[in-house]
Amino acid sequence: MAVLSYNEILKGSIINYNSEPYEVLSAHIFRMQQRKPVNQTKLRHLITGKVTEISFHQNETVTEADIDKMQAQYLYSNKTESWFAEESNPKNRFSFPMESAHDKVQWLMPNTLVEILTYEEKPMTIKIPVKVELQVKDAPPAVKGNTVSGGNKLVELVTGAKVNVPLFINTGDIIRINTDSGDYTERVEKA
Repeated sequence: MAVLSYNEILKGSIINYNSEPYEVLSAHIFRMQQRKPVNQTKLRHLITGKVTEISFHQNETVTEADIDKMQAQYLYSNKTESWFAEESNPKNRFSFPMESAHDKVQWLMPNTLVEILTYEEKPMTIKIPVKVELQVKDAPPAVKGNTVSGGNKLVELVTGAKVNVPLFINTGDIIRINTDSGDYTERVEKA
């Protein structure tokens, strides 16, 4: 494990802070008047998902977290948890609580392969593609002249997720979604 000084803690790195794994969401080094430089960071706890702001000073160091990756297959979700199975060993099944996994599994179809980050051989968080293609399960018909809402309507995808899309999207269309923002990006295939 590499030791990082305060100015090497950059966005995207995964560090040990208070013996827990955190992902650096943002890092900004600045100096206030005659004081020493400070690295103001936003960290997301990789197990709980909680985001905290931490300032690292010039004399502070942290270690990189020892993170491994595993390919896993998304199986299903119920009201309280989402279940996965390791791709190379399907008997190795594990789950994530729904409150920490819902924003990611809402974009996954059963049997989709995803990347799971592990810390000390325990599954920690799910990495999904930035863009996914999903079929529209239910789309209300476009009402002529209904452009007050910006020409958008709310549709339901086959995974159960709901997305705002342009009025020309119909049931059966396949659309591309940005999983980071949850926004419609384009229609891939017309029904």
